[in-house]
Amino acid sequence: MFAVLKTGGKQYRVEAGQVLRVELLAAEAGETIQFNDVLMVGGESPVVGAPLVEGAAVQATVIDQIKGEKLIHYVKRRRKHSSQRTKGHRQKLTLVRITDILATGAADTGVKAAIGSGQAKGSAPAAEAATAETAKPKAKKAAPKAKSEAQPEAEAKPKKRAAKKPAAEAQE
Repeated sequence: MFAVLKTGGKQYRVEAGQVLRVELLAAEAGETIQFNDVLMVGGESPVVGAPLVEGAAVQATVIDQIKGEKLIHYVKRRRKHSSQRTKGHRQKLTLVRITDILATGAADTGVKAAIGSGQAKGSAPAAEAATAETAKPKAKKAAPKAKSEAQPEAEAKPKKRAAKKPAAEAQE
């Protein structure tokens, strides 16, 4: 039995026991994760999703968090410019071993869903907690400013008027 899954903007054809290098996932080594974006389940009776197969999943065990090979990008401007630049990049990857392919019943397993590291920071519960933390200090700061601004404004207006009158008299 095989499956076609989608993760990190790429599609992979996987079988049980296969080792994959996928884009960085928010999971620790030794943890079991589940890929819920299954596009196709193959075998005796293949099922093709539209776009995903309902209730299908692929379970995997995280082996390690690794870095890919270094990619070097060299830029050189032509003709009368002597500008050169070399940039390098190593993509962060997660090494996983496929343990099981589930054609149905993926919601009942209770295994953690495979989420990319960028999505884990912006997930709904984390985003609500972050906005709640930032909203409370702003509310506390806003109330004292309103009180402190009201008192100096009353004192500032007479001083400005007093300053203008002598300046006007000095010009005459």
